[in-house]
Amino acid sequence: MDLSTSATTQIRWLSEGRTSSEALLDAYRQQYEKTNPALNAVVATDFETAKTLAQDIDERRAKGEDVGPLGGLPMTVKDSYDVDGMPAVCGDPALSSRTAKTDDAEIVRRLKDAGAIIWGKTNTPLHAGDIQTYNAVYGVTNNPHDHSRTPGGSSGGAAAALAAHLTPLEIGSDIGGSLRTPAHNCGVCSLKPTYGLIPLKGHVPPPPGIEAPDPDLAVAGPMARDIEDLSLLLSIVAPDASAHAPAKKLGDLRVAIWEEPAFTLGREVAATLKNLVTLAEQQGAQVENGGPEIDGKHLVDVYQRLLMPIVTASLPPVVRAGFKAGRIAAKLTARKGEMTLANTMISATQSPKELAQTERERASMKQACVRFFQNVDVLIAPVTSVAAIPHNNKKEFYSRRIDVDGEAQRYTTLFEWISLATACHLPSAVIPCGTSKEGLPIGLQIIGAEGHDTRIVAVAREFEALLRSAS
Repeated sequence: MDLSTSATTQIRWLSEGRTSSEALLDAYRQQYEKTNPALNAVVATDFETAKTLAQDIDERRAKGEDVGPLGGLPMTVKDSYDVDGMPAVCGDPALSSRTAKTDDAEIVRRLKDAGAIIWGKTNTPLHAGDIQTYNAVYGVTNNPHDHSRTPGGSSGGAAAALAAHLTPLEIGSDIGGSLRTPAHNCGVCSLKPTYGLIPLKGHVPPPPGIEAPDPDLAVAGPMARDIEDLSLLLSIVAPDASAHAPAKKLGDLRVAIWEEPAFTLGREVAATLKNLVTLAEQQGAQVENGGPEIDGKHLVDVYQRLLMPIVTASLPPVVRAGFKAGRIAAKLTARKGEMTLANTMISATQSPKELAQTERERASMKQACVRFFQNVDVLIAPVTSVAAIPHNNKKEFYSRRIDVDGEAQRYTTLFEWISLATACHLPSAVIPCGTSKEGLPIGLQIIGAEGHDTRIVAVAREFEALLRSAS
């Protein structure tokens, strides 16, 4: 059974009786046993429960009953979401002994209601807090295209599982590129949706059992190997999403290309961006350079001030106290537009007055985006400056460096290009658009106006078709 086929195709097989849910699940189990040991993408399984559910759906289908739009499709989900029988550990040793009985995360409930059979959980960094995937509970996940490199994070296990045909669909989460960077690194598709579109209830972090509104910036979103599958999954996990405007053919699109001079950009990613622009222009698209009227360094600064109070909230009190004590000294070394330890300390310890000022600055940026997307349909941008980096998790976070065209750059420059869509609550789809000289995938972001998620996915489908026809 060819598991490289799309989820849409596999669902058709099921509906036409060409295979059964149980047989398809068995095929994925065989793929898991063959492929996963070298990748470590799937870190927890429950084939026994999945088999029972698959048999039940097969019986219901035989009786002519409605089995939902996914109709018994086996799949995995990121191990930051609770699944009854497989509670989220999210790389935390303190959570590794959680009991198996738990409530499904809201997004998982929607998948199950649609007929999904969830058999496995995919790896994530500790508390989904890195752009590589490794932790003390489950270890390191490798990139299917090159095992010496990271699949990205925090949805790295999810992206690796998709690329290795261990699952036809996945769900991720994103507060710092965690849907987009893994898709870029592994050559798959993802959507970072508009903030608030898909509930995060049942996601870890925050710690299990805490009932709280979804934190600012954080989103849940779909992942797939192609845009048709991504669109299907979006319709299930975000039934309230709407296009807001009819989709356009490429020849009618107004496209802006974002090459922010303040951000790091490697030659191969820049060349991939240029190639996509050329192809779009050949189809008649109106292409211009530029983005919203937002200074790049100011954007990164505001993004960090929004992000750090959220991600440091779960740190031990002694660490947060140290941040507060070191704030004055940190101000002496902080540099605007750079994600450094000093800036993290300052951002994590903002006063109420400072937080209010940060919100005002973000509101101004969101208004700039509204004005921009009145005249432009989509903004095309890199995801990160380079293709998937070699595993780089031994040093302290802020002392890590990456190689960009032979020059050492700060590890945290990998957060630059994802900052706009996150800070300003915009939808951003990622599709594979090229490869590096080492054969590593290179993806690009297709960013749109807030709330225009289905429209962005429709535009991504146009670009996907264009790239396929040009290959």
